[in-house]
Amino acid sequence: MSILVLSTSDRGRGRAASLIAALGFLLALAGCASFEPPASQPEAALPPAAPRVTGVDTPGGREHKRLIALFGGELRAPAAEALLNEALVRLAAASDSPGEAYKVTLLNSPAVNAFALPGGNLYVTRGLLALANDTSEIAAVMAHEIGHIGAKHAAQRAEHERKAALVSRVVSEVLEKPAEGSKIQALEQIRLASFSRQQELEADRIGVRTIARAGYDPYGASRFLASLGRSTELNASIFGQKSSSGTDFLATHPATPERVSQAVSVARQYSAPGVGETQRARYRQAIAGLPFGDSANEGLIRGHSFVHPKLGFAVTAPDGYSLENSRKALLGVTADGDGALRLDSVRLAAATSLETYAASGWIEGLQAGSIETVTINGLPAAMAIAKGKDWTFRFAAVRLGADVYRIIFATRSLTPETDAAFKTSIMSFHRLGREETASARPLHIELVTAGGGDTPETLAHRMGVSEKPLEQFLLLNGLERIESLKPGESYKIVTE
Repeated sequence: MSILVLSTSDRGRGRAASLIAALGFLLALAGCASFEPPASQPEAALPPAAPRVTGVDTPGGREHKRLIALFGGELRAPAAEALLNEALVRLAAASDSPGEAYKVTLLNSPAVNAFALPGGNLYVTRGLLALANDTSEIAAVMAHEIGHIGAKHAAQRAEHERKAALVSRVVSEVLEKPAEGSKIQALEQIRLASFSRQQELEADRIGVRTIARAGYDPYGASRFLASLGRSTELNASIFGQKSSSGTDFLATHPATPERVSQAVSVARQYSAPGVGETQRARYRQAIAGLPFGDSANEGLIRGHSFVHPKLGFAVTAPDGYSLENSRKALLGVTADGDGALRLDSVRLAAATSLETYAASGWIEGLQAGSIETVTINGLPAAMAIAKGKDWTFRFAAVRLGADVYRIIFATRSLTPETDAAFKTSIMSFHRLGREETASARPLHIELVTAGGGDTPETLAHRMGVSEKPLEQFLLLNGLERIESLKPGESYKIVTE
């Protein structure tokens, strides 16, 4: 589980950081909380005498299954798979190891991500497919991953980490200098980050070279990297945070402007812009209809509301909260970093009352006498207040079937107004009816043809997103604000 807290300034970032700490300290049982119900039956263990079957589940096969499960399962999209695997054949022939075979697996995740395993398995999320705008861009992504495989980056990184850990342990344990061992470990972490960035830049260079050899537009790499940078900026702005130096996730990748600049420089060695294949129209047709954003299996964010058709509930956050969904919890923050919410679930024995659970110690700083039992839209619930050093918490536990849903708000100052807003949000929790469940449909990518009077604003008005629809439309189509639409050309929008 990851918590995304974003703010508008250094002061806001400090508040947000302390807010994360407050929530982490508060939720002593966070590791047990999840929106995922436990499996009904544990996997049966093999008896000791059972013969071992070889060649069925290799380490690579187990890793393949683990990755698919981690990223929402495999996405079946025949047109997109066919296009990507056709591109892979061309890329393999143009790579530094033309005898290698590759296969791509589409992952049902809204995250923008791609990675590869030794042995030729590549993985691309549907979030990344949505961000790309033509085949040369997605070919650049896959060529980048092929570059990692060919350069044996994973093995190099593992060896680097092994040597760093050995040196740190020798200094700390053998030479009995724990302080120096800690310093060496910190230095090695910095070196490892630099090592990883250099690997990314090398894979970028290999990728541009490979797509150029394969006949694709070598500038597809720089276009996609530019979109990736814009995506990072837009996501940050939606959550109210000024981007942190334009770096990618956890700064383990080079700053995006650096990667774009290098990609353009390498592409110029092969051709002028507009020479290689892009297959823009074909690519967009291949991804039309793909799901976009959250999956119905993990819950859907619609403005300030969260609807979970699979688990059968919905709740509405107070105004001013931006929501972020994960498989473990729903998280929300205010733009100024002064407020946050968390919604997750735990299993609780039917014989245990909600009052007993609220007072059982999973939440610290509980104010004596603050627990009250209520009924929320026909569901039994308990509410209370807890107080820490810097934060005050209003929380509720709501029983729905075998699960107890925990709704927790954190604020620096619990005024009557803010507490009323928290209670209103808590009281919005309800069981979904048939009509509401049926109407909770995930978003998907749709292609529309621009007419003579269409502008980015008119097509953005048709986007089924509540946060910055114009900016999201421009990003999805690789457009700048000053660009006009071309009548008769297709553009991506997001609709239910």
